[in-house]
Amino acid sequence: MNHLYIALTIIFTVYGQVVIKWQVGIAGELPSGSVEKGLFLFNLLFNPWIISGFAAAFIAALAWMAAMTKFELSYAYPFMSLAFIFVLVLSGVFFQEPITLPKMLGMVLIVAGIVVSSQG
Repeated sequence: MNHLYIALTIIFTVYGQVVIKWQVGIAGELPSGSVEKGLFLFNLLFNPWIISGFAAAFIAALAWMAAMTKFELSYAYPFMSLAFIFVLVLSGVFFQEPITLPKMLGMVLIVAGIVVSSQG
């Protein structure tokens, strides 16, 4: 049950990253002018999906605080690397970003690091 806090942290973190990327992609390129940049970002702040991404980050922080009451930081934190794997896969699925051999090798190394570091 305690590992659920880590899992929730990862799930909500990944959700927030993916949904913000999705909505920013729809909004388009960041304008070059300072005023236009400010208005662009200000408008994004009121996008319901962006708000849900911020809410997810807040929930992830709460789940992380709960996890920190159950685990040592040096044990729990390597699991956060799983977010990289989920973001890589979801970015390929939803945004057609390339999943290259070097990226896959990096993910294998991350998983190996998680396995080694979680051994105690």
